[in-house]
Amino acid sequence: MENLDVILKKHPFFHGMTEEHLRFIAGCAANEVYKSGEYLFREGESANKFYFIRQGHVSLELHAPERGVLTIQTLGEGDVLGWSWLIPPYKWHFDARATTLTRVLALDGKCLRKKCEEDYQLGYELMKRIAHIMEERLHATRLQLLDMYGVHA
Repeated sequence: MENLDVILKKHPFFHGMTEEHLRFIAGCAANEVYKSGEYLFREGESANKFYFIRQGHVSLELHAPERGVLTIQTLGEGDVLGWSWLIPPYKWHFDARATTLTRVLALDGKCLRKKCEEDYQLGYELMKRIAHIMEERLHATRLQLLDMYGVHA
């Protein structure tokens, strides 16, 4: 069985991070498993985890009045999920539901925030990487909105 720091080191999100930072982060990590249909988190709940999908698929969902559940994006192996642990008031803005048996590496958000406060270089490295993910998700959402409203470029 691999150590958590070895698992982190293999994930593209962490490429180029120092061994010290990987050890710090691994101290906040745990493996979790979700059955198909189980929620990793729900909109409005406290956001205290940061997920790395190791196996399976997770649907990011939004409940829209009169429209029901809208799937914003489906994420799979290698994808990163959840940045709300980093931004006050630390609440989830979507639901995340496993659509297949899903194994994740879950990082404790409170632990990460504490480590980032103690080591600003670690905090900066995480912010750069998370900002890139935010940009990708915003772009994917933009494309969905264009498709939903029939606007063609």
